Amino acid sequence: MDRVPVVVRQLTDTDLDRWDAFVGGCPEATFFHLSAWQGIIREIFRHRTFFLYAERAGDIIAVLPLAEVNSRLFGHALTSLPFCVYGGPAGDPEGVALVEAEAETLARRLRVQHLELRNLAPRHADWPRQDLYVTFRKEIQADDDANLLAIPRKQRAMVRKGIRHGLTSRADPDVERFFSLYADNVLRHGTPALPKAFFARLMKDFGPDCEVLTVSDPDGNALSSVLSFYFRDEVLPYYAGDAVMARDVAANDFKYWELLRRACARGCRLFDFGRSKIGTGPFSFKKNWGFEPQPLSYEYRLYRRDSVPQNNPMNPKYRAFIALWRRLPIRVANAIGPHIVRNLG
Repeated sequence: MDRVPVVVRQLTDTDLDRWDAFVGGCPEATFFHLSAWQGIIREIFRHRTFFLYAERAGDIIAVLPLAEVNSRLFGHALTSLPFCVYGGPAGDPEGVALVEAEAETLARRLRVQHLELRNLAPRHADWPRQDLYVTFRKEIQADDDANLLAIPRKQRAMVRKGIRHGLTSRADPDVERFFSLYADNVLRHGTPALPKAFFARLMKDFGPDCEVLTVSDPDGNALSSVLSFYFRDEVLPYYAGDAVMARDVAANDFKYWELLRRACARGCRLFDFGRSKIGTGPFSFKKNWGFEPQPLSYEYRLYRRDSVPQNNPMNPKYRAFIALWRRLPIRVANAIGPHIVRNLG
């Protein structure tokens, strides 16, 4: 009997439901493999996308979402996937090998400087790797008491501090309060903000699987907010922002406790605290919550460059830019920022 051949195709609008059905059932796939990212990256950031899938006898067996980012400042890359912490190939080994091969062919045709695959686990021992990032993932316990006790003592005290200050949390219907806190927060750290339209689009496209949770003081002042994704039995807090006074009442700590508590009630079993750079404040904060860092395997195929790119705030060459950015008025930063950050991904 002849073996059924595997073919590689690009995602079209007629394939969206099939793609997402495969992603939902594939153990290696993540929230960032969902088809909605194609429209978001194309229409919000104006990058070309190439969502590849391998098909056998009419069934999708592997996927690899890709986008091309071409910038005079930050280089020319084909990445799986910009603005996402995970996104490498997922699926049947034969299908994965074929979509990877197609990605390399595409990268050479586009004459990019490099191909980047943002894998959760290593795939190619001989490919250069970015060792800067780790992720933090931990099981959610069955009830609130068990989850509170699972938080290390000092961090648990911070959660209780927020409770004593009478803080409350609410799921917001839009991104207005979130964006104000987020934009102010990233400006204080010297980095450009993503456009508000991006966050509104996330809520629109992902519906109940994208939620904004905002913490307020007893007077109703918003202090801290987080935009999270839900996928299968996981919750992924992804973008966050805090007011300057949030630290005084432990609003940030209370925020993540409330998210954990709500996710448990929703039936989630895994809390994905997301990507952080080794040696940074967020890295230490997540460790203080009892999460252990897991190295991320960002692997590169280099074509027109000699080393892995370092387009991140840890790069010393960006120190002057960061110092300057912190001094900008918020309205100016929010107007200029999206034109810069669209090429960072």
